[in-house]
Order: sequence, then C-alpha cells, then structure tokens
Amino acid sequence: MTSWTANDLPDLTDRTVVITGAGRGLGLITARELARAGAHVVMGVRDIHKARRAVAGLAGTYDIRPLDVSDLTSVRAFSDSWTGDIDILINNAGVMDIPAARTADGLDMQTTTNYTGPFLLTTLLLEHITDRVVHVTSELHKQGKIDLDDFDWRTRKHNGMQAYQASKLAVVLFSLELQRRLTATGSGIRSVLASPGIARTSLAAHSRSNVINRFTFLTNDPERGALSVLYAATQELPGNSYVGPDGLGGFRGSPVLRRPGKAGLDSAMASRLWDATADLVGAVTR
Repeated sequence: MTSWTANDLPDLTDRTVVITGAGRGLGLITARELARAGAHVVMGVRDIHKARRAVAGLAGTYDIRPLDVSDLTSVRAFSDSWTGDIDILINNAGVMDIPAARTADGLDMQTTTNYTGPFLLTTLLLEHITDRVVHVTSELHKQGKIDLDDFDWRTRKHNGMQAYQASKLAVVLFSLELQRRLTATGSGIRSVLASPGIARTSLAAHSRSNVINRFTFLTNDPERGALSVLYAATQELPGNSYVGPDGLGGFRGSPVLRRPGKAGLDSAMASRLWDATADLVGAVTR
C-alpha cells in the first residue's frame, strides 16, 4: 500500500482551521499544507510578527492572531473574540521537558501549555466547532502518570520529563472524555489524537532527550512528523482515533491508525481529570 502524504490532502476550500503554536515547527508545516489545500488557516501564535515573516510568500490564506495557551487570559480573549464556525481546531502548541516555572495564573508552565490551556480553549470554542478537534500528543504519554491531587505540580518535586509525559497522557484522556461527552449528546463532532512520533524539531533542543535526534534512522524529519497531524485533521476517522507513524514503536514512518497506551483508555480517570481540570481553570479565572 502506498504511504499517505500531504499530496493526498482533500480539497479544503471554504474550510476554517485554527492551529495553535502555528508560527514554527510542526504547526507551521501543518498551516502551510492546509492552506495549500485551500483552507482558511487561523494561526494562533505568541509572536504575530514572526508568524507573518514565516508565512510570507507561502501560498494560501492566513489569519494570524495572538494566542498564548499558557496564559488563560489570552485563551479567553481569543475565544471571546471568535465569531463564525471552526471546522477544525488543532491543539498543536507545546513545550517539552522545561525547568519548573509558573505562568501568570500561577499554574505549572509545561502542564498548562500542553494540556490545561488547550482544555480551556477547546471547551470555550466547542460551540463553534463543526467537524473535529485534533490534539497533538506524544508516544511518551505511555510512560505518563497523573496524580489527580497534584497534576499541576504544586506539592511534588518537579521533574521536567515526568511533567511532559503526564501532560501528554492528560491530552489523551481529555480526548477520550471529550468524545464520550460529544457522543452522549448526539454530536457529530469528533475528538482525535495525533502523535508525530519523534520529529526532529527544536521542541526538545534544551533537553537531554534531544540526543535521539542525532539518530536520524529512528526519527521523522519535520515534514513527515507533521503528516500524522494532517491525516488526523482531514481523513474520515472514528471519534477518539489515535494517529501515529507506522514504524516500530510509533517513532517514525507514515501516518496510520494506532492505539494509545492502556492508561489513555481509562474512562474513569478521564472523567475525574476533566472535573479536576474544570475546577482548576474555573478557580483561576473566576
């Protein structure tokens, strides 16, 4: 069977796609390819000037708006200003294995960027979404462990890699519970997951784990890493599908349907995490 590529994207004319963290890396590649296929691409970015330079000369239509998912005030401002439909929301923004830091809201920076901020953004924009939400996760969610009493790392000793793994597991559980709620209401909106495998981007440039990028035979280049996101965003898939590379361990290759780790299929934990997250963001933003 021929491997799926960006050349297989359908015609996306008249479709509106919102992509967070779209100013560089996989987000920028995703934006470029979806715009090339005809989509109206809304790029939610922290630095609109850099994003404008990044898309200068590229084919397609780009609407660049300020959005920092680690700042819940920014998330609310973005959602409050939105009018009209969103066919596809892609929660792409993320950080990996960063030192302990707190956001302006007093939340763990890594957890908020990867999970809590996207949770709030998705729930606020859900009434506008017509097709699907794509959550970018990681194969490392399979090593993640969530402490519901302290998932925001307030009392435990902070560990950057463990916080990353837990945040990506939280993303998988978020998709599971979101899809359950959508299905329960009879909604046709889908929540789907995309893992780029190990893509050679700057995401982990500061981390000891970045050493794996030296072994190119184990990793995807950024163009191929973005394919899982593009596939998840545009192909006919059942709710809570998990798209990842077809190679050994899901580290590299072309996009196919895979299966999340066992912890990502725990519906009871997904429901409890949803409630805990809603309580947290509600307490912060009240």
